[in-house]
Amino acid sequence: MKVINRIKDNQEFVFTVRKGNVLKHNPFLIHYLNNDKNVCRIGISVNKKIGNAVTRNRVKRQTRAMCDSLVNYTSHTFDIVIIIKAEFLNNSFDDNRVILNDLLSKIGITK
Repeated sequence: MKVINRIKDNQEFVFTVRKGNVLKHNPFLIHYLNNDKNVCRIGISVNKKIGNAVTRNRVKRQTRAMCDSLVNYTSHTFDIVIIIKAEFLNNSFDDNRVILNDLLSKIGITK
């Protein structure tokens, strides 16, 4: 995921979470909102209950890899915040990828 496709600013995270629509499935909670930019941007948040910093960074890397293979960044204009819950560690990578694909296809941004 390129830097232009990431949400880094805390105010943008908060704005998307407060004003956006919500989709839920067991390991993921997705908030999404249309933006005025020309690209789709994704922010990933991992709760400290998941584990230490090494585990949380591994989960974020895996989620970014899933998003890179699933999302077409240039054809949609959404801000998406993906909040990852502790159940993520109980599933395999492929199971989590299928669940994320189902949620992102409901928004309509998959490839």
